[in-house]
Amino acid sequence: MAAVRALVVPRLAAASAFPRLPGLRPLYPGAREPSPRAALHGSAPRPGARVALVLSGCGVYDGTELHEASAILVHLSRGGAEVQIFAPDMLQMHVIDHTKGQPSESETRNVLTESARIARGKISDLARLSAANHDAVIFPGGFGAAKNLSTFAVDGKDCKVNKDVERVLKEFHKAGKPIGLCCIAPVLAAKVLSGVEVTVGHEQEEGGKWPYAGTAEAIKALGAKHCKNKVVTTPAFMCETALHHIHDGIGAMVKKVLELARK
Repeated sequence: MAAVRALVVPRLAAASAFPRLPGLRPLYPGAREPSPRAALHGSAPRPGARVALVLSGCGVYDGTELHEASAILVHLSRGGAEVQIFAPDMLQMHVIDHTKGQPSESETRNVLTESARIARGKISDLARLSAANHDAVIFPGGFGAAKNLSTFAVDGKDCKVNKDVERVLKEFHKAGKPIGLCCIAPVLAAKVLSGVEVTVGHEQEEGGKWPYAGTAEAIKALGAKHCKNKVVTTPAFMCETALHHIHDGIGAMVKKVLELARK
């Protein structure tokens, strides 16, 4: 306890030295004035869009791309959204050893259980997601979208989409509620929503800058347009670029989804 006091007391003393913010007054006579820290880090509820986030595991090569999921959550938080996270309760297609980029033949993992790592345990079965309870839905990328949420990684344009993923996409689309998709995830909408407009980056590799350029052709083969339907997409890691550019692109997608959710 002495060690804890030694750590905490100086920080509290430093906090008390903050200058008073203008406009802060006691709520009633004799009340203590609100601290600057309370003003800066208030946790009072704020109204915002109710957004469902659908994950596909944990790890770029066999599940959700963690940087994309994290960026989405940061931007949703900044936008004041109320977020609930979902994933299907099913086995992954396979497990990849990310140090080698090779399948780990002896392992099996559950998509919901792995996704809970990103959700910090606060997650629900995708079967329970209903468009009636949310204003928007967002799907991060990662190969899990093409391996677990669909069979696109194996079957290309002839892929099948997980029944709950298909149901959710159609529910939100029919309700006129926005759908956000990152990276490879737009293939899900391209397969399920006839004629939808999506983007997955450029159609040529351009010397390796767009390593997954062939996906654009596959999307067109699905009958989608590679480019309103309140479907908002961002290429994210389809492009080999700096992480902050990907983070900013995801931010633009989230911002648009939230704008559409308010309309």
